[in-house]
Amino acid sequence: MRTQSTLNLLVIDDDQLYAERLVYLLGSYYVNVHLGFLDDKEELLKLLRQSWDALVFGSAYDLSFTDVVGIIQEQDIDLPVICLLNEEMAAASNDEGLPDIISGTMVKSLKVEQEMAVVMSICLQHDNLRSRRELKTLRYVLSEAEQRANVLIKNSKSAVAYIDQGIHIFANDPYLQLFGFESMNDAIGVPIIDLIAGGDNVKGFKQFLRRFDKGSRQEVEFEFESVRTDGSTFEAKLQLAAATLDGDPVTQVIIQQNSSNSADVAKRLAAAERKDSLTGIDNRYGFEAQMATIQQQARQGALTAGLLYIQLDNVGKIRSSLGLPGIDAAVKQVAYTLDELVSDGHVSRFSDTAFTILVEDKTTAELEQLAKHIGSRISDMLIEVDKRTTNTTVSIGIVKIEKNTTELNIVLERAMDSINQIMVETSNRGDSYHLYDPSEHANSDDHALAESLVDAIANNRFELTFQPIYDISNDRSDFFEVYLRLPLADADNTVLTPDQFMAVAKTHKLLEKIDRWVLINACKKVSDVRKTHPEARLLVQLTSASLIDKNLPNVASQLIKAVGGAAGALTLQFNEKDISDYLTVAKSQFSALSQINCQIGINNFGSSAKSIEIAGYVQPNMARLARSYVQDVDSADNLDTVKSLILHTNEVNVDVLMPYIEDAATMSVAWSVGARYLQGYYLEAPSSTIKVSSES
Repeated sequence: MRTQSTLNLLVIDDDQLYAERLVYLLGSYYVNVHLGFLDDKEELLKLLRQSWDALVFGSAYDLSFTDVVGIIQEQDIDLPVICLLNEEMAAASNDEGLPDIISGTMVKSLKVEQEMAVVMSICLQHDNLRSRRELKTLRYVLSEAEQRANVLIKNSKSAVAYIDQGIHIFANDPYLQLFGFESMNDAIGVPIIDLIAGGDNVKGFKQFLRRFDKGSRQEVEFEFESVRTDGSTFEAKLQLAAATLDGDPVTQVIIQQNSSNSADVAKRLAAAERKDSLTGIDNRYGFEAQMATIQQQARQGALTAGLLYIQLDNVGKIRSSLGLPGIDAAVKQVAYTLDELVSDGHVSRFSDTAFTILVEDKTTAELEQLAKHIGSRISDMLIEVDKRTTNTTVSIGIVKIEKNTTELNIVLERAMDSINQIMVETSNRGDSYHLYDPSEHANSDDHALAESLVDAIANNRFELTFQPIYDISNDRSDFFEVYLRLPLADADNTVLTPDQFMAVAKTHKLLEKIDRWVLINACKKVSDVRKTHPEARLLVQLTSASLIDKNLPNVASQLIKAVGGAAGALTLQFNEKDISDYLTVAKSQFSALSQINCQIGINNFGSSAKSIEIAGYVQPNMARLARSYVQDVDSADNLDTVKSLILHTNEVNVDVLMPYIEDAATMSVAWSVGARYLQGYYLEAPSSTIKVSSES
């Protein structure tokens, strides 16, 4: 089986190690395997909002296999399901022990211990799903193309007809007028050869049509003398093309006379291609053409503009209650309302249930007011569908288009990111708007920022600061965490933190290079310090790129030797979410690092429900608590929570670092929670130099 790029695998089971084993085996067939793991219904409902390629069901806390299938069917999700056989489900196999159901969407049931059968089933079910998705896309493209073609034909001055086995089944008005038919009913069923004058012409056309039907496309034009219903004749040229009508294959016939105005036809064809057949407003092609014009003018400084990306919220509810007619009715009414409300803008139907509006020379406040007005107007609408009534709301992403505007695809990504932000803020309810503010993202989607990162790596323009960590067990403060900063060459002397530029670094595949820069330069600093303070050591945060880098142990080994070779001189820290996403890889990586006297830390520890299990599995040396645990730690409930987490972490032989100690109240309780390490501004702020206190 050829290797594919990515598999999104959802596993419902109470044995995470088995799930990790599947991920390991699937690594032979996929570049990346993204694992979702759960064991209860609430988590399943949340995770089904994401896109998955296969679901493996074993056993769960409050779910049965029937429950899972029912939920998937209720959600109308096309998701292959594989049920693992256990003793209670033995009856699900036939007499030969084979699954009683094998289909394109389900395998029921495979034995847990037959791992390769499970892996092969996942791969095959995924391939089947990919085929279904591609087929669905192709059918949609074909349907859209057919709709556009029908609109073009009905509005065309060219004489166009469809024939099936040489018989007319459709003709537009110019075709009917050309041959003298009073209506389409008069033309339907008439053989096309009845419109050809002369026996030689008829014989030649039959051969021409026969070759075309057999698949030959070397000749698609036929010049002949045509005859009208009144007996008069004229010279014409006939063109054939393969087409579909109501999804069935037919042959398209175009009759051209010498007097046809091809330039006018081409102009009207181009205009028709930009129109949406359902609503009559512009489609995505029309939007892109208008957007290109606005972007060009904006770059020249001639105008500023705004893009409103409008997404219908409760599409699933409308579909389940009223079907596709309900969706069409909602889309049409929203389109008419938008066209009415924004007379000074350009309204388009961008996709099935999304619209775009381009407006020029509006302030930020005016764009937000327009979005608010649109949302209010649409939420008040009543949509009639076959004597039934429904309603809808919209989520609106707003992006400003100015002189330094970027490419169309990035503008659209910003608009869609705004929609995603609305979904997060409203718990997927929508019915709101969000303005994309570049300053909130700290230029994280700007190509210029990527160039700055490359320059910082090449010319050492990053800055490092070091914050001491107090070790209660040894009463020392010669353990230092490294922080990375990126100064920008702007008038405000802006300094960016990793959370403001790592998204761009990841997009441009710079994470590993940045990690390597931090490691090397931080170790250079501590190497000088260890000449006078040989116990000084470092805690360095690295990204997921280094977590999966097979060469990391070799690099770390060389750096540890360079700074003196002592055990514990270097601790590499990774985010808990990254470790959870690459659990099997992390286990192997941590084992290799520990063999070279490199210690391991988990950052943002406690941010998931399975933090203790993860720590017990990968066995780090240290866990750095998430900020949420330290906030308000002086309250009784929060203090008990922190103590409990630290106690259970210590039970799996992992020391705990309590960071973010910023005031006396937090400091007063920090000694009593059981953490080995303490850190924060109250103790000492980060500095550009490594300062080892005299008491250490």
